[in-house]
Amino acid sequence: MSFLNGTSLTPASFILNGIPGLEDVHLWISFPLCTMYSIAITGNFGLMYLIYCDEALHRPMYVFLALLSFTDVLMCTSTLPNTLFILWFNLKEIDFKACLAQMFFVHTFTGMESGVLMLMALDHYVAICFPLRYATILTNSVIAKAGFLTFLRGVMLVIPSTFLTKRLPYCKGNVIPHTYCDHMSVAKISCGNVRVNAIYGLIVALLIGGFDILCITISYTMILRAVVSLSSADARQKAFSTCTAHICAIVITYVPAFFTFFTHRFGGHTIPPHIHIIMANLYLLMPPTMNPIVYGVKTRQVRESVIRFFLKGKDNSHNF
Repeated sequence: MSFLNGTSLTPASFILNGIPGLEDVHLWISFPLCTMYSIAITGNFGLMYLIYCDEALHRPMYVFLALLSFTDVLMCTSTLPNTLFILWFNLKEIDFKACLAQMFFVHTFTGMESGVLMLMALDHYVAICFPLRYATILTNSVIAKAGFLTFLRGVMLVIPSTFLTKRLPYCKGNVIPHTYCDHMSVAKISCGNVRVNAIYGLIVALLIGGFDILCITISYTMILRAVVSLSSADARQKAFSTCTAHICAIVITYVPAFFTFFTHRFGGHTIPPHIHIIMANLYLLMPPTMNPIVYGVKTRQVRESVIRFFLKGKDNSHNF
């Protein structure tokens, strides 16, 4: 292993070892990952294009959905191309600074994903509980500020973990048993004390995930109370159907996130490493892959927009 200098014990590069124990099937594992990544990119860019072009979707709910799609694209792109190069071509080396940059972007975008889901829950709360004031409360200015603050929160909370990882001495080696640079995966190969890293990682998880889940829970508690009080069964059904896609997105995002987070800290000796690494990749791939599908199937306005888009394309082809 090469070092930048002999006193700092900082490696010039790391070796991302892929999925330990499954090296013989790396190529086969790459095919479903590549397929999911292709679906994620196509689906999310398609959804953003629909929302941009269709005036019927120029509403706060769909602006937040476009922001979620944009975040999904950035989140999976921060790791998947590099992961596929490892699985396809065995290109495992990554520069030390590039590894830190990847770690920063992964955690920033996953934090932003959680934040956008929280903003969407608040959007549903305002839409259902204050329908007459919906347009005046959630103006374009408010949406832009909320999105920016969500991004800024992630950046400000993730920057310290990057510096905490950079300061560690790496005298054990430079091989990371993972497909991408994750905060604790990098910290664990250090020969220094990583207690501060572990504690700070837990604090960040509570400040982002814990706060967002609390806001989502409070929002849906208020929504449930408002919906139950409605006298019309049709109105209750419409209100519940409005939230279905968002609830599915929450489950798709948080279930693999919780699994990855807790196995890193409490299940390291009971869960095989390859299961943990596969789940860590699915944690970054499942939401971007499934969100466009879920919203396309469960949201009537998005379905109608897709139909209008294809009918318009068909009419244009007939004109030629």
